Amino acid sequence: MQVKVKDCNIYYEIMGKGNPVILLHGWLTNLETMRPIANELCKNFEVYLVDVIGFGKSDLPEHPLTANDFGDFLKEFVDKLQIKNPILIGHSNGGRIIINAVGRGIVSAKKVVLIDSAGIKPKRSLGYYLKVAFYKTGKFLLNLLPNTKSIKKFKEKLRNNVGSQDYKLSANVLKETMKLIVNEDLSYLLPKISVPTLLFWGSLDKDTPISDAKKMEKLIPDCGLIEYAGSTHFSYLENINNVNSVLNEFLKNDK
Repeated sequence: MQVKVKDCNIYYEIMGKGNPVILLHGWLTNLETMRPIANELCKNFEVYLVDVIGFGKSDLPEHPLTANDFGDFLKEFVDKLQIKNPILIGHSNGGRIIINAVGRGIVSAKKVVLIDSAGIKPKRSLGYYLKVAFYKTGKFLLNLLPNTKSIKKFKEKLRNNVGSQDYKLSANVLKETMKLIVNEDLSYLLPKISVPTLLFWGSLDKDTPISDAKKMEKLIPDCGLIEYAGSTHFSYLENINNVNSVLNEFLKNDK
């Protein structure tokens, strides 16, 4: 199914019946990565699997998006489909979207589940800033030279030496989006999430470290953290049976 949100065609699927649950995937993935959770929750809930704007079968945005734009995307999706007081579950960038929308008060949620969620500005090492400075200096000097084929290749090589794997694999509009959102710290919104919240996290997550989870647990008023030792950024897939079991307990009174 499709719905028009922010002038883009957004693909989504609905599974099961009952109170609504919306699942939001992370960066450079699609709704399929959330299906292992949907397959369990659809036994008791009406589950919305969504390809977030710019990913999966949904359209790319015409312009780069900020964290607020992603939050507005969720609000418009909920409003268009007339979804009332959903349970929101998000992985990585999907979690960032939920933090923004619920924290700003533009989307009402019954409960929130954040999985290895983005939203806290990463701490950068001195090496990172030196690398960025090298890139910017090199780019400035190269822009003074004729824009030949070899110069273009060297510029691309410079960009690849700086950007993360997610950045390198993203479409151009998403690269510009990523530059905007990774530098936005949503910590100030966390105390405004007043509904019961559950965090799932991998102790070895390198993309959104466990320190982010502990900060979120402190700042969100009604919050619990489940840490999976030895798991990575996709901790929920690495521990799917336990995650589904915990979710069933967390949501047992919401069926």
